Amino acid sequence: MLRLVLIIVGSLFLSCTGTKKSAQAPSNKQDSLPTTASVSKQKGPGRTDSLLENILKLYPRQFGEILDNRDSFRTQIIYTQIDRRPDNSPVFTDFYFNVNRETYFYPASTIKMPIALLAIQKLNELKIKGLDKYTTMITEAGNEIQTPVYNDPSTREGRPSVAQYIRKIFLVSDNDASNRLYEFIGQEYLNEQLRKKGFSNAEIIHRLNIFLTEEQNRQTNPLKFIDTLGSLIYEQQMQASKLPRLNRNEFLGKGFMRGDQLVNQPFDFSRRNRIALQDLHQILKAVLFPESLPADQRFNLNADDYRFVRKYMSQYPPESVYPPYDTVNTWDAYCKFLYWGNEKGKLPRTFRIFNKVGDAYGFLTDIAYIVDFEKNIEFMLSATILCNSDGVFNDSKYDYDSVGFPFMKNLGRAIYDYELNRKRTRIPDLSSFKIEYDK
Repeated sequence: MLRLVLIIVGSLFLSCTGTKKSAQAPSNKQDSLPTTASVSKQKGPGRTDSLLENILKLYPRQFGEILDNRDSFRTQIIYTQIDRRPDNSPVFTDFYFNVNRETYFYPASTIKMPIALLAIQKLNELKIKGLDKYTTMITEAGNEIQTPVYNDPSTREGRPSVAQYIRKIFLVSDNDASNRLYEFIGQEYLNEQLRKKGFSNAEIIHRLNIFLTEEQNRQTNPLKFIDTLGSLIYEQQMQASKLPRLNRNEFLGKGFMRGDQLVNQPFDFSRRNRIALQDLHQILKAVLFPESLPADQRFNLNADDYRFVRKYMSQYPPESVYPPYDTVNTWDAYCKFLYWGNEKGKLPRTFRIFNKVGDAYGFLTDIAYIVDFEKNIEFMLSATILCNSDGVFNDSKYDYDSVGFPFMKNLGRAIYDYELNRKRTRIPDLSSFKIEYDK
């Protein structure tokens, strides 16, 4: 996905990059490692567990500034250890760094993960013969603001579908693909379903990379699903959401750009998308380990749906045939921030990251499950950080390269290094996550 530079009026964007280097842990490592017996403690407004903080303290050169300025960086981290019972079922132990669901971060493209899952769920709930994620989906324009989609040259048959949009979402974080699924599921269904699953903090209320007002984002395109002969299977008229607004007061920074003018007042994120890091972490768990959650917290997916989503969460763009991606603009770790940062190169096929990233307005976020099949290591890791040292938003001047990507790479490798040394009672059977990719 191309890096985008936009002046935001109504809705926003996400771009993503990712890359590779040799799998070495951060330098400056001390000899003694923290233990899981570390006691939890509160620090400031966010929950911080001693284990995670002590891991970061092992690398003062990489994390010293983050530790000293955790609140100004708005840094939040969730690390989940995974152990296995005799039947291989997982046991999760969560550790937190500065985590507070009331600390706002702009989620950018991480919202595409629940959008993709709820699109499949809605199809399954419709229970219409011949209607599934592979069925051709035609999007119409209900007014002069909306745009239609009649074909998709990135597919073998040239037909758009929910499946193809999901492939694009997880492979390269495609904005238009997410917007088309937003239009299918609708603003009300999207938010009501998230809240029913316990994600009361969530408010996903606009498309990405499109200049629309709040009211225009409430309106979703008419669309229809047709079979291979062109016969209508399901039709949905244009909808207007009546979702009540949440009472939010989220202003950040000291200024923002409006056109080419600097406005010297905090930037208002109150009508931007919102979801807590804990919720995104839990949504990823619902995809990878649905049996570990209560039924009301799962998504209505079948076995093929789970295999499909996991495949494209972990597949590298160059491994994709439809859609095809070139290795110049989309490399292996194109959207793999944790562990790889912004480095390019071919990645080992015995190492996979099932994830969804987001970056916009200086916020960098990754929600990930990291697996090393060769060394039988698995863990979940989610993190967000604000890379905006001048405090000015919407100016396209963010510290991704100097702060954000190094932080993500070093964090992933620090936790991986800890996992290498962590004692486990049982070796996990990770065969269910070994996937045959397109090429």
